Amino acid sequence: MDVTFRRTGERRYAVIVQASERAPQVMDPAPGFDAHIPHDLVHYVVEAELGLTTGVFGRAARGGGTFVAVGSTDGSARERARARRKQQRREASLRSVDEQRHDDLVTSERLAAVSDLFWRRRQGQVPDATRPAPSSVLSRGDAERVERVVARLEELAPLWNQLPVGGELVFTWPSAVPRVAR
Repeated sequence: MDVTFRRTGERRYAVIVQASERAPQVMDPAPGFDAHIPHDLVHYVVEAELGLTTGVFGRAARGGGTFVAVGSTDGSARERARARRKQQRREASLRSVDEQRHDDLVTSERLAAVSDLFWRRRQGQVPDATRPAPSSVLSRGDAERVERVVARLEELAPLWNQLPVGGELVFTWPSAVPRVAR
């Protein structure tokens, strides 16, 4: 599966997921734009770098998740309803399998937030003095995993920042190293 992070405007980006057997799926606009590194790119790096196969992007690789098939909003109301029901059935099937591995999604959310915060602090952003430092709640294992993710974010952020509107980073799941940066 290819995962593309495309800068679609000065303050917008899209995430495109392309599995070989299925139509491309897209989230456009994707939430959490950031000029330095978008939220979903941090999530992708956490899941790819740490091998979390049942998180957001692992689910997308298996046909589930929050991405919408390109063209799914075209066509008649009947076709859109059929596509929506098909996606709901796929989600229900994946949910039953993933309930046993729900930890990947929870871990992805938690470590993405912490990794993003640690990366920003390394970039010189001042922490909010009213909030406790998350390092006090990290286990040794989590601290090592966050360090791996932050190191990868330090490599990717300059690539993202250099992208013009229309530029993109393309990854092959589950690699956290971009195959294309244009």
